[in-house]
Amino acid sequence: MKGNAMTMTTTCSTSRRVRALSAFVALVVAFALPAGPAAAATLAGTATGAAAPVVTVPRAGTTPAAPVPAVAPAAAVTEQYRIGAGDTLHITVYQSPDLSLDARVNEAGDISYPLLGRVNLGGLTINAAEARLAQALKKGEIVKDPQVIIVVTNVRANQVNVLGQVGKPGRFALDLAGMRLTEVISLAGGVIAGAGSDTAVLIGRRNGQSFRYEADLPKIFAPGGSNDDIVVMPGDTIWVDRAPQIYLYGEIQHAGAMRLERGMTVMQAVAAAGGATPRGTLKGLKINRRGPDGRIQTIEPSMEDTLKDGDVMYIRESLF
Repeated sequence: MKGNAMTMTTTCSTSRRVRALSAFVALVVAFALPAGPAAAATLAGTATGAAAPVVTVPRAGTTPAAPVPAVAPAAAVTEQYRIGAGDTLHITVYQSPDLSLDARVNEAGDISYPLLGRVNLGGLTINAAEARLAQALKKGEIVKDPQVIIVVTNVRANQVNVLGQVGKPGRFALDLAGMRLTEVISLAGGVIAGAGSDTAVLIGRRNGQSFRYEADLPKIFAPGGSNDDIVVMPGDTIWVDRAPQIYLYGEIQHAGAMRLERGMTVMQAVAAAGGATPRGTLKGLKINRRGPDGRIQTIEPSMEDTLKDGDVMYIRESLF
């Protein structure tokens, strides 16, 4: 009996120690963990002796990682080239050399093909044209399981005109669908440095209506300006005008025409022209400017006034 009493006393003492230790652990966790459902669950598990859920606490000064979306956004679908009148196609039928040939698309969008006659491919993408020709060969029982490959070897239908102050004016093929304004200008050799304007004008037709668009080229390459780089369509014409100019004469170091930069002031123009000669003076400087009514107006600007396209600046001779 004495041994049993000692055993019971030891067990009770151990139980009190375990409860005291559990209460201490619960108190430490309450101060260490942030308030919330997870902390409450941890405290409840500790108090009851059940296994507490694992809680990950971010380190101080760090930002929790953003959740990864379950589905990534779909990639933009790239428009394919469409066959048009005047295009030359190289058609290959696998293991049928007699049916492989070069064909030109006529004005109606048709090609002449052996054993099939006229096949209309105008307006179709390359994949759609291959499928149509393969279906026609199979339907006519010419080839059991035809595999057709079409390559556009000469683009004549989808062309644009690029004129004005560019390196190589002329007609250019849109051999890729979705080509943008700056891409077509680069095909034409780019804008001539010092001679071409910063703006390009595109004219054409959209949805059966006349379309005109004036693009600010430097703005396209500025942050957020890529939306102004519009897609060029077959038949469009792009015009790059000459750069705006001003004219200086009189007692100036480098008289003559000068490109007018954006926001150029009278002081900047005089500085770009080398300044006045030793006999010249900037006092009484005059500018001849054509007004809205077409008449020439003579003004005496300040050095901070902004110049306009076509201004003629005169620097007079000093009297002393």
